[in-house]
Amino acid sequence: MAKKEHVSETPATQFLRKHGVAFSEHPYAYEEHGGTAVSARELGVDEHHVVKTLVMQDEAARPLIVLMHGDRKVSTKNLARQIGCKSVEPCKPEVANRHSGFLVGGTSPFGTRKAMPVYVEESILALDKIYINGGRRGFLVGIDPGVLVQVLPAKPVNCALED
Repeated sequence: MAKKEHVSETPATQFLRKHGVAFSEHPYAYEEHGGTAVSARELGVDEHHVVKTLVMQDEAARPLIVLMHGDRKVSTKNLARQIGCKSVEPCKPEVANRHSGFLVGGTSPFGTRKAMPVYVEESILALDKIYINGGRRGFLVGIDPGVLVQVLPAKPVNCALED
C-alpha cells in the first residue's frame, strides 16, 4: 500500500470537517487537461464514480455548480429547462476561479468563495461512494454521495448527455 501523504487543509476539507463529514483523502499526480480520466486511472477507480465540479452560469450570468459523472457530459439545454433558466453555459476559467475561489482543475463544491446553487446528476446519488475534488489540483476526497444533498444542499437533476 502506498505511503499516506498528508494533504494540507483546503477550504473544501475545512468545510467538510466543520460539517462533521467523513471523507478519505486521495492525492494523485495532476495532469493539465487530464480531467477525470487521469484521476480515475491514478486512483484505480471507475471514472463514473469520479465527480466533476463544473462552474456554469445562466443567461443573467448568475453562477451555479453542476456535479456530473466524470465519464458524462452535461446537456446544458436539459439543465436550463429543469432549473427554469433560458440558457446555461460553462463559465470561462477565470470567471469560474473568481466565483469558486478555486483554480479550475481543483474546483470543489465545498467551501466555495461565493454561495452558489448546486445541482447534482441524480444517478450520482445512487452510487455507494464518490470521489470529488478536495479543493486542490491533484486531490480528491472520497465521500458518501448523500453528503451532497445534506450539506450543500445540492438539488438532483437529470442532465447527463446520453452517449
